[in-house]
Amino acid sequence: MPPAPSMTTPTPVPVLSLHGVRHAYGARATVDGLNLTLATGSICCLLGPSGCGKTTVLRCIGGFEPLAGGEIRIAGEVVSGPGRHLPPEQRRIGMVFQDYALFPHLTIERNVAFGTRGSADDKARVERLLDMVGLKSHAQRYPHELSGGQQQRVALARALAPQPRLLLMDEPFSNLDVDLREQLAAEVREILKATNTTAVFVTHDQNEAFAMADEVAVMADGRIQQIDTAYNLYHRPASRFVADFIGQGVFVRGTVVAERQLAIEIGAVSAPETIRYAPDGSPCPIGSQIDVLLRPDDVVHDDTSPAQGIVRHKAFRGAQILYTLELASGTRVLSMVPSHHNHRIGEAIGIRLDMDHLIAFPAS
Repeated sequence: MPPAPSMTTPTPVPVLSLHGVRHAYGARATVDGLNLTLATGSICCLLGPSGCGKTTVLRCIGGFEPLAGGEIRIAGEVVSGPGRHLPPEQRRIGMVFQDYALFPHLTIERNVAFGTRGSADDKARVERLLDMVGLKSHAQRYPHELSGGQQQRVALARALAPQPRLLLMDEPFSNLDVDLREQLAAEVREILKATNTTAVFVTHDQNEAFAMADEVAVMADGRIQQIDTAYNLYHRPASRFVADFIGQGVFVRGTVVAERQLAIEIGAVSAPETIRYAPDGSPCPIGSQIDVLLRPDDVVHDDTSPAQGIVRHKAFRGAQILYTLELASGTRVLSMVPSHHNHRIGEAIGIRLDMDHLIAFPAS
C-alpha cells in the first residue's frame, strides 16, 4: 500500500537571503559575516552610525559592489556568491535614490512609466500608482514643478512600476525637511504594504526607521548587532551598544540589594521579578554592582521627592522639555517633563524613578 501523501506545507522561499556576506576594501572589511533573511511583504531598515557598513550592504544587494565572501539570494536565486555576480539590471530590483534621480525632461507620467514595456497592463499600473501616491492630477507636470516630498513619491512609483522582486531605498528622506520625513515615511509604508512590496532601506534617522520598518537591523562595525521590532530594540536591547544607540538614555551605577530590588542614587527600584542581566537573562547576584539604563521617561519630575537634580541643559520639544540634570555625585541623567514645567538653568528640581522596564548590564 503506497504511503499517504505528505500534508506538510512547504516553507516559503524568502525574498532576500544574505548568508555570511563579506565586503572589503583591500584588507579592511566593511561588512563582515552578515546574515539577513526577509520574507515577502516585509520592510527592513538598516540603521546605524556613519561608517557602520549599512549603505555598503544595500549596494551589495543591488549588485553595485562585489562580495569578498558569502552569498546573496533574491527569491531563491543566487545573485552574488562564489563565481557569480549578476549585474544590477538583471536582478529585478527597484531602487529609490537619495537624490530621487528623476528625468527632468520627462513628465511625471513618463518618469513613472520608464522601465516598463508600455503594454496596456503597464499603462494601467502606472495610472494606479500615480493615484496611490496622490499625484494622478500631476501626471503631465515636470519634476521641477513638484515639491521634494512629491518628487520622492514619483521616485517610489517609478521604482514600483516594473513590479520588482525587491525594493531598495538609500536614505530616501534625507533631502526633506525634518517635519516631513516621519510623515512621508508613514505614507510610504502604507503604499508598500498596499502593494505587498518587500523592501530594504537605509537611514541614520531612528524616527524614520521606527515609522516605516517592520524590523530594524542595528549595525556596527560591519555586523548586525540586533534585528528586531522598534519596541524590542528600545526596551529589550541585546547589547550595551544597542541600548546606548537606540533612543536616549544614560547608564548609572546601581547595587542589587535584594532579588527584586535595586538601589541607585536617585532612589530604590522595585522590580516585578528577579533582576537579570541583559541580554542573557542571568540573575544579578545580590550585592553586585550593575549599570542601569535610565531613559528620559524613567526620571519623573516630582516636587515632593527628596532626590534632586540641578538643571544643566534644557531642550524645548513643544509639549515637553528634555532636561539634563546633574545629581549630587556629578552623574547626569535625562528627564522628559511637560513643558509647562519651565525650569531655569541651575535650578534644583525634585525627581523620582518610575521605571516600567529595567535594563541592566554588568558594571563597566
